[in-house]
Amino acid sequence: MVFACADSRVCPSVVLNFQPGEAFTIRNIANMVPPYDQVKYAGVGSAIEYAVIHLKVQNILVIGHSRCGGIKGLMSLKEDGSTSTAFIEDWVKIGLPAMKKVKADHSHLPFDEQCTKCEKEAVNVSLANLKTYPFVTEGLEKKSLKLIGAHYDFVTGSFETWDP
Repeated sequence: MVFACADSRVCPSVVLNFQPGEAFTIRNIANMVPPYDQVKYAGVGSAIEYAVIHLKVQNILVIGHSRCGGIKGLMSLKEDGSTSTAFIEDWVKIGLPAMKKVKADHSHLPFDEQCTKCEKEAVNVSLANLKTYPFVTEGLEKKSLKLIGAHYDFVTGSFETWDP
């Protein structure tokens, strides 16, 4: 299973050379995995449940990427909490822990470099959120499932992975 951004520059099938049927892919703004919530995030939750329980995927890969507009939006959220969009800002707020960590640890860096740090840290937030799904936790405990973080820099062509 792959979580990837909806950005057309980072199509996971192209980046990872998947053939049809090789990966169950979820694409959304900033490749976010929300925490377990049967009401608010039922669409994402049902996809994870289907992949883990019915498809019996062995790996869940969350891929962040360079120059992500969703992460730039997250890093640009207004401090007063006000929003100007109906969906986007509320969606990217899933990554608030990443944004707060980057701003606390890297406030000395230029904004673009903070965004790059946040692209990777938001993947870590999504990996942690995956662990809030009971069927994911069960798969991890049984060692039938592995979580993997990744970042694709489409400017340099580099692709790095890590274990949470």
